[in-house]
Amino acid sequence: MSEQRERHARGPRFSVRSRILAAILVVAVLGLAGAGVTTYLVLRMHILAGIDAQLISRVAVAREVSEGASSPDAALSDILAKLIPNAHEGSIGILDGVPRYKPGVATDLALDGSPAFVTRVGQEVAGGSVWLGTTSLNPGRSIRYIAVPITVTGATQSGVYVDAVDLDAELADLDSAVVTYFVVALVACVAIGLVGWFVAGRLLRPIRRLSAAASRITASDRNERIPVAGRDDISELTGTVNDMLDRLDAALTGQRQLLDDVRHELKTPITIVRGHLELLDSASANDVRATRALAIDELDRMSRLVDDIEALADTHAIDPRETDVADLTAEVFAKVSVLPGHDWELDEVAHVRATLDPHRITQAWLQLADNAAKYSPAGTVISLGSRADDVSIEFWVSDHGPGIPSESRERVFERFGRVDSRRGIRGSGLGLPIVAAIAEAHGGRVTLDTSVAGSRFAIVVPFSPEVDE
Repeated sequence: MSEQRERHARGPRFSVRSRILAAILVVAVLGLAGAGVTTYLVLRMHILAGIDAQLISRVAVAREVSEGASSPDAALSDILAKLIPNAHEGSIGILDGVPRYKPGVATDLALDGSPAFVTRVGQEVAGGSVWLGTTSLNPGRSIRYIAVPITVTGATQSGVYVDAVDLDAELADLDSAVVTYFVVALVACVAIGLVGWFVAGRLLRPIRRLSAAASRITASDRNERIPVAGRDDISELTGTVNDMLDRLDAALTGQRQLLDDVRHELKTPITIVRGHLELLDSASANDVRATRALAIDELDRMSRLVDDIEALADTHAIDPRETDVADLTAEVFAKVSVLPGHDWELDEVAHVRATLDPHRITQAWLQLADNAAKYSPAGTVISLGSRADDVSIEFWVSDHGPGIPSESRERVFERFGRVDSRRGIRGSGLGLPIVAAIAEAHGGRVTLDTSVAGSRFAIVVPFSPEVDE
């Protein structure tokens, strides 16, 4: 584990703030770039489709004009006079491979200055078909053109009408808009980065305070808690951590209290055994026997104490299962009815099925019955039973003992707490804490009703009725 931690420490370390910011920027850059590229391609396709439609529309007009012409020469003259090029457009009339006609107005695109283009067009329409194509007049200047062969019946001349559009000029506005878009997108990414950096820092501030507070909390100083501000997820996390610290504090306090109590409880028998051993007269057989009996008795008491501590530690481990409460009540009554010195009475029985740990409930219930038998006068009646309502089940024991004084009612549920240790009743003082722990493990509690006429202890656990017998 230490080697893995050391290897992790040697690697690159990126803060959560940096990783959050990096994720935001990656998403923003990809999103803006994807949107920009997609928009550019769609608009470019739309512009190119419009150019093709414009060029194709020239074909019908050119053919219509050439139908009444006496020769290709006259047809080309009429076509160039009728079809006036638009902006970024140019046209020529080629007669027998020579550019002879140009529009009567100045155009943005001159097509007669490239002999290679004229030759190419002548070859493309040699078969008599209209040709739509793309080429470059010179490096860095692309055109989209259409070539329409012009023929007149009986004429020996061949003519070609060519109309072209400067693609670079037509797409210039779109290219400029895209450049502007990406400049704005870059500025937006910078702004997103700055805002994300400060927002992430503000949101992660409680976590930094949490880390600082956790580093300051020790076993000797566990009182610090993290201030909760706001009502977001981070605030909920802070509250959850504070609750965890409260539970840890309670667990450590309980552990320390248990150790103090165990030390106190073990100190007395150890002192007794040590004192008798120091005063032992080894030459006296009676003294040896008496000291031996006393030492064994004290060791038995310490053994019972250890067993009770172990039982208390295991009470939170429960195995819930569907249980017939009536059968459980009958089984517990059968076990306690053989305890001597009292008249045992089964008062009432809950005829329901519930999900609980029958072994733990039996353990706690028998502990209540044992306590009642210890503290009730011999020959008195002790009753037990179970009852259920819509929300809970009670497993109770009622006796006719002297009751518990008001000042001791809380103490009886404390570890090693006793009402009156001078009565001569043996016990570790862990019985009722074990009962309370079992009830809490089931999500319930232990209730106490007491007076000078007797006491009634009850284990109350939650219950949702499903099937009633």
